Amino acid sequence: MASVHKEFVLDSDPEVVWEVLRDFGAVHQRLAPGFVIDTRLCADTRTVTFADGTVVAERLVDLDAEHRRIAYTVVGGDLHPSHHNAWMQAVRTEDGRTRFVWHTDVLPDPLAAPITDFVERGSEVIRRTLGNRE
Repeated sequence: MASVHKEFVLDSDPEVVWEVLRDFGAVHQRLAPGFVIDTRLCADTRTVTFADGTVVAERLVDLDAEHRRIAYTVVGGDLHPSHHNAWMQAVRTEDGRTRFVWHTDVLPDPLAAPITDFVERGSEVIRRTLGNRE
């Protein structure tokens, strides 16, 4: 199984980041605007359309307010993983900023390359979007 892991620090309070992160149906507006161009929420599943035209259906697995962590899995769309589990977390640093953690486990292994690309591009947008909000 391939794993993609990304961490970076945001100059934002973790509660502010969590408020955005937990809004499962508004990725295109609040977390990664421009990278994600549309999100449609139906019950516990969102259909996400990326700027490159890729569409995926992601089911919410866990929304953990205590740990400011959201977990989701791809259940449909263009990528067709046999296994996909991802989570994002907003962790308070010693100086009150946010360590943003994004981890994905995926099968088959060749999907690691496009997932890594998505995580890298998405992380840049998240940094710009949330990096300096207080």
